[in-house]
Amino acid sequence: MARFSLLCCLLAAVLPAWADNAPIEATTASGDKVLLQPNGRWRYVDPQKEAAAKQIADQYPENHLRPEAAQGGWMGLGRTVMPGDKDYNRGSLSGKGR
Repeated sequence: MARFSLLCCLLAAVLPAWADNAPIEATTASGDKVLLQPNGRWRYVDPQKEAAAKQIADQYPENHLRPEAAQGGWMGLGRTVMPGDKDYNRGSLSGKGR
């Protein structure tokens, strides 16, 4: 019974932190309003500044590791199949569904 009570107390302390996934509005040192995301990223509140920042970010190759339309790859490992490739959407090669 004591373990169950301890587990309930721990869950009551931890669950509110997990449930609160709303972005936090903040102001930078230069006075720009930004939204801080729970995953550690941030973005501008002003749509014009957000569009300008996206254009700048699109210039860097590390932001183009895997296009959204690509298939395959798991946590950065394995082959990524791009649309137009002969293996794109090929399905299983086991022969059971053919």
